[in-house]
Amino acid sequence: MMNVEEQRTAALLNADNFRQQCLQAVRSLRLPGGYISAGFLRNAIWDHLHGKLHMTPLNDIDVVYFDSTDTSFAAEQRAESILEEQLPNVKWQVRNQARMHLVHGHSPYRSTAEAVAHWLEVPRCVGVRINFDDKLTFLAPFGLHENWSLTVKINPLNPHPEAFISRIQNKRWREIWPQLMIQQP
Repeated sequence: MMNVEEQRTAALLNADNFRQQCLQAVRSLRLPGGYISAGFLRNAIWDHLHGKLHMTPLNDIDVVYFDSTDTSFAAEQRAESILEEQLPNVKWQVRNQARMHLVHGHSPYRSTAEAVAHWLEVPRCVGVRINFDDKLTFLAPFGLHENWSLTVKINPLNPHPEAFISRIQNKRWREIWPQLMIQQP
């Protein structure tokens, strides 16, 4: 059963033809623990709350999954190639979270959800997938409240204040979405 914020988010995604195409393309890969994450979902909410008629362009679409049986970079590249064939005008970034702990210097993750729960800022710690019954499933270890409240704060599981501040500045989020409330660590 979806909570209110998930229902609101599902309504946004269901009304967005581009995002529906992306979700269906990722579904076709059948990636274990696979979700489209981060800005794909976060930006849709923030654009809606800012009354934008056109979506803010995405640098890429982040796809996450968890497969401890094949942690090769080649497997990620194969998935990206298949997605690029389906939607050639989209820049995809596919990452197996079973190996990403090495990149971030964390203990090994046990699932996609655990990996996503360690990302730097809370509003980014989200994902969505479309199931074969066409229903959406959300991955949001901290919930979707931060996104809907336009609040950006550091992840308590990954407290790196200097990286958080740098990321906020480099992404220029306050210029794109001026109503955001950045909580300094």
